[in-house]
Amino acid sequence: MSVPLPPRRRLAEPKGANRTLAVAGLVHALHDGYTDLIYVLLPIWQSEFGLSYSLLALLRGLYAGSMAALQVPSGRLAERVGARTLLACGTLLAALGYAFAGLSGGALGLCASLALSGAGSSVQHPIASAAVSRAFGDRARGPIGTYNFSGDLGKAALPGLTSLLVTLMPWRHALWLIAAIGLAAAAAVALMPRVRRGEAKSIERPIPEAGRGGFPMLCAIGALDTAARMGFLTFLPFMLQSRGATLPTVGAAFAAVFVGGAFGKFACGWLGARLGVVRTVLLTEGVTVALIVTAMALPLAPALILLPAVGVALNGTSSVLYGTVPELAPAARVESAFAVFYTGVIGAGALAPVLYGLIGDFGGWAWGMTAAAATALLTLPLVLLLSPLLSRR
Repeated sequence: MSVPLPPRRRLAEPKGANRTLAVAGLVHALHDGYTDLIYVLLPIWQSEFGLSYSLLALLRGLYAGSMAALQVPSGRLAERVGARTLLACGTLLAALGYAFAGLSGGALGLCASLALSGAGSSVQHPIASAAVSRAFGDRARGPIGTYNFSGDLGKAALPGLTSLLVTLMPWRHALWLIAAIGLAAAAAVALMPRVRRGEAKSIERPIPEAGRGGFPMLCAIGALDTAARMGFLTFLPFMLQSRGATLPTVGAAFAAVFVGGAFGKFACGWLGARLGVVRTVLLTEGVTVALIVTAMALPLAPALILLPAVGVALNGTSSVLYGTVPELAPAARVESAFAVFYTGVIGAGALAPVLYGLIGDFGGWAWGMTAAAATALLTLPLVLLLSPLLSRR
């Protein structure tokens, strides 16, 4: 996930800057991997504890909800206790959450553990990205891109690793090993040079008169896009298992989706700069709906082949919407606009799986995934309504 950039300053020591980028990238990969690791574990927990779809979706929602609710406060807390200290503590907390999940004896323990881990992950985006930006100053554009890409690598690596581990050992032991990786990452934060503090200044950018008032609609489009993505990912393992997929196959499927998503962020950002926001979002959301429906109708092997393309469409819209936030930010308060936008987007990612879970309890995974596709379809009229509020780009 992309994040707003703080004021940039040049750093005279490139070695320290590179070390900052390496540690921030490592931590980003870990936290994003933790966030999407849950999808691989849902079928295991359903079998182990006899949980309904709505309870399974609640587990995912609690993680995302605690991460969304604390993302803005964590940035303020970093000013008091120090960014590096808070980043290490947050990473430690996220790892302990998964360790406690391995000790859980039911839904209540899992809920508490995942809420704890999500709270720990809330510190990563605002703090690590700010550290990279300050370290590289005017040269931060490339390093920030590397930092963002590292998160997608984590999304592909950790679910795949966990799906392999659970074939070799009990799932609880696998989670403890995954938690141990988090503890090592928390310790590695000590290698990051101390993040220098400075006054945060709003990024001023002129806003076209036509664009005023479009920011809430942009947030709504982002929320619906995220809700559709979370709904698809929540029911993907159950769709694959209904066609005979094993746990390693499910893990590989998620890796394929996330690798496709990483490419989608890059490709659709480039496409948006050439086709414009409206046409690009109409394209990506339309393709998302078509690919979800097609994947539901295909046998296992063709569906697996299609998943990287699904990942491109699922994640592509987010990069286009992110680049539009400064254009529609109220009163040129771009930093505050980013905070509101991503809090809303992550919050939608927390609530949507719960609603889809209720639909899944009523009609099974197919109904839940159909609801996710319908949600993506709802973005199309909103994008058309937003079109007059955007400047020509």
